[in-house]
Amino acid sequence: MPASPYQQLEEEFRRLHAFRGAAAVLRWDSVVMMPRGSADVRGEQLAALETECHAILSAPKVSRLLDRAQANSQGLEDWQLANLREMRRQRDHAIATPTSLVSRLAKATARAEMHWLEARRSGRYADFAPHLEEVVHLVRDKAALLGNALGLAPYDALVDEYSPGLTTAEIDGLFKSLARRLPTLVREAIEAQAARPHVPIVGRFPASKQRALAVEVMKAIGFPFDRGRLDESEQPFTEGVAGDIRVTTRFDAADPFQGLLGALHETGHAMYDLGLPQAWRDQPVGRNRGMALEESQSLLLEMIVVRSRPFVQYLRPLLEKHLGASGPEWEAENVYRHLTRVRRSLIRVEADELTYPVHVMLRYDLEKKFLLGELRVTDLPDAWNSGMEQRLGIRPQNEVEGCLQDVHWAIGSFGYFPAYGLGALIAAQLWEKLRLDREGLDAEIAKGEFGGLFEWLRVNVHSLGAKPTVQQLVRLATDRPLSAAPALRYLEAKYLEP
Repeated sequence: MPASPYQQLEEEFRRLHAFRGAAAVLRWDSVVMMPRGSADVRGEQLAALETECHAILSAPKVSRLLDRAQANSQGLEDWQLANLREMRRQRDHAIATPTSLVSRLAKATARAEMHWLEARRSGRYADFAPHLEEVVHLVRDKAALLGNALGLAPYDALVDEYSPGLTTAEIDGLFKSLARRLPTLVREAIEAQAARPHVPIVGRFPASKQRALAVEVMKAIGFPFDRGRLDESEQPFTEGVAGDIRVTTRFDAADPFQGLLGALHETGHAMYDLGLPQAWRDQPVGRNRGMALEESQSLLLEMIVVRSRPFVQYLRPLLEKHLGASGPEWEAENVYRHLTRVRRSLIRVEADELTYPVHVMLRYDLEKKFLLGELRVTDLPDAWNSGMEQRLGIRPQNEVEGCLQDVHWAIGSFGYFPAYGLGALIAAQLWEKLRLDREGLDAEIAKGEFGGLFEWLRVNVHSLGAKPTVQQLVRLATDRPLSAAPALRYLEAKYLEP
């Protein structure tokens, strides 16, 4: 019996999934293992894979099969109908972008990423700027084409790639609610903590010992090292697919927590990917529901769970085991105060919960200006520094502390940054409901038992894949629409405690 149009589509997208998995491993290798001089070769390889993926999606055959499957959709199940919708969405994005642009962008971003790494080492933004300029021009072209095809403003079209269904109008409303309260809340929290100072934690902590600590915690959480790896990179990231997850972090010998926090942020991503519906793992409906949901899972683990008293109670003996931690500075309450210390700092990935959204909103504003042509690449350092000074009252002393700290723009990820802020809001809203549903959660975490936490997340978030929209998923999981209110309740209760 010949395969139906829908079954043929599943086979095409199975091939697409395999190509994307190969590209993900190449991107991981580019940062972790590849010799610096191989960037052009890797760019050619990635361009070939990206072009092949684009060719699959934009082929007339796929469009014909989509139309036929839609016309004969009566016998399809709910998951298959959702898969058909996601297939069409990916096709629509692909046919809006010419193959030549896809190839040029893949090559340009591979080069830009290498020059970004070199600029971070040398501290010379001017060496990176021409490569960023090329990426920005190509992304503007892509945004204009996507926006025209999808009936969206150019920047909204880029946001839709990373956080489907969310627009700048909705994001602006959520961020405005945060921005109204955050400056005062940051000040109040700093004042409250000044009245209860913690003992500084200082010393040298070899990366090998920090790695052993991170691996033990990741194993307790459920990260499968038989199907995944932990490596080091300039900026932590997660790549791969559910059967082959690559996680990286960055260790600092003077900071015993930076590497652990980075590893657990990325473990949150990995656990989401591993929890996606197994039956649909190679189909669009089986993918994550966009980067806002992805970031909610990483921020829930890194910011909320890890920076909690129950987790510190679990972590305390492990700090002694791996780092030889002893003395008053390593008492559980002092470690908790260290992990929840609020300070106006320059680096996003090292920021505390209260100031983290401020970093995100700055980048959100800057990349919108890039896309609108209101900000030139050469003017980015000054715009960045002024924005940091205006929002947090601090100014970078060099470009590594400023506009060179993130890799996202080098790799063409414009429209991604809002996902971090949205993810923080979603994480807090999920956490509020999770704690209501699971009364013994604190006791479980304190004993290093994370099964209950991830059982709830698998049922309410991970197992739904891309079947619902972000807004639908949040409402299903929490019985409420997405709002900034739960995040503000959580932050006020935690940072203004008596």
